[in-house]
Amino acid sequence: MQSTALPITFSSSTTRRNDNLVAAFEIFGCDDYFYLGGHMNKYNGLINIYKEQGFTSNDVVAKLRGILHQKKIGHTGTLDPDATGVLVVCLGTGTKLVEMLTDHDKEYIAVCKLGVTTDTQDMSGTILEEAEVNVTRQQLHEAVQAFVGDYDQIPPMFSAIKQNGKKLYELAREGIEVERKPRKVHISAITILDDSNLDKDNTFVMEVKCSKGTYIRTLCNDIGFRLGCGAAMQNLMRTRVGAFALDTAVKLSQVEEMRDNGTLEGIIQSPEYIFKDLDKIHVKDSCRALLENGNSFRKDNVVNEDPDEVNDTEFSEQMFTDGNMVRVYAEDDTFFGIYKYDARTRQFKVDKFFFEKN
Repeated sequence: MQSTALPITFSSSTTRRNDNLVAAFEIFGCDDYFYLGGHMNKYNGLINIYKEQGFTSNDVVAKLRGILHQKKIGHTGTLDPDATGVLVVCLGTGTKLVEMLTDHDKEYIAVCKLGVTTDTQDMSGTILEEAEVNVTRQQLHEAVQAFVGDYDQIPPMFSAIKQNGKKLYELAREGIEVERKPRKVHISAITILDDSNLDKDNTFVMEVKCSKGTYIRTLCNDIGFRLGCGAAMQNLMRTRVGAFALDTAVKLSQVEEMRDNGTLEGIIQSPEYIFKDLDKIHVKDSCRALLENGNSFRKDNVVNEDPDEVNDTEFSEQMFTDGNMVRVYAEDDTFFGIYKYDARTRQFKVDKFFFEKN
């Protein structure tokens, strides 16, 4: 159904507000109301999308907004249009995690072609120079391993990094090249997966585990420079972002199918998923109103008697140290958010709040 402007004005009256919601649902259907910017989001959490070739990361977000009938969606790290693989997308309250997930380490599998240099540092660009390749497997492995550890990488001109308010790729398309300052990245490991085609077509396959902000095509370019023959990235697949791996990623077409058959919620991870390493505490029902409004609560509001052992008491002393972060739940196990303990006031204060009232 095509959406039109919502012809309803919300008043401060609870009764009137509920009548308006019912009318909106009747006119547009529940999904369309969410899509038109209602106060709730139908889907909240994190979904592991397999980005297919030809889509930009923003294309994926736009398509998901249409599939899910929901505006509040954001991705956690750009993948080039030609690249494929893991793209973690945040839905609803999960969008509060975009910046945090962007900081997670990533893993890639890349095909690198020696003997060619392009303006984009991958094979989609214009070839600037070609050279003969006389590289042994030992020389290749040694050159690759030289980049493991901290590495000052100069970002490519064809990138979304802004300089003086303008994206570098916009300048590059105008034929303008500007000086870029190197940025420190960290490569935790590079493994050559396949060098059997090195003699045949000058290509090899490598797996890279790296920090945020690492450009794999720039790494390929720099490996080629170190070997003295140039190189460009031929293919790229992102296989992991933090806890999200390739084997659980789903295509957009699968998301649509799961939406229709009612199984989509099963693959959406709650925002609490990435905080599973934090201690979990429950707060007394008498403080439920404080929790629902995102207010602080005292140390003595935490459930004391816990026969089901839902609280982590093994490290109770550390739990109540200044600055300690915990996952906070109501007694019925409703997740509210991440709170930080303030030893001076003996209160837990909200750091990331995820609860939404129905």
